[in-house]
Amino acid sequence: MSQRSGLGKYNIIGFVSIVDVNRAKVFYRDTLGLQLVMEEPPFALVFDANGIMLRLGMAKEIPPAHGTVLGWQVPEITEAVKDLAQAGVRFERYPGMDQDELNVWTSPTGAKVAWFKDPDGNILSISEHPELKN
Repeated sequence: MSQRSGLGKYNIIGFVSIVDVNRAKVFYRDTLGLQLVMEEPPFALVFDANGIMLRLGMAKEIPPAHGTVLGWQVPEITEAVKDLAQAGVRFERYPGMDQDELNVWTSPTGAKVAWFKDPDGNILSISEHPELKN
């Protein structure tokens, strides 16, 4: 499939389910620094994530998290972890993963990843990919 056909030429929209609308709004807007674009009760909060639409869908319940639902690629993970921790983000530590003192895991490819949860327990991540740096 060429770059001109299919969906490769369009921006993706991220979807995350939330239950506690007020806590999610504060977390995504104030803690993570995303711009709240629109509130669509009882459907969604809509944020601008660096030009990408992120819709936080309002739900009555969320099934238990089984993996990362949303992530950000950052140029320098150590700096990003420290900034987010200062804003109140608590990074996760997982048994069996060799994470450093900042809870950053280095993959066999050299990519570095740190995970955290939003107020509804959705697993989010930040990652640094040296192979993608210019």
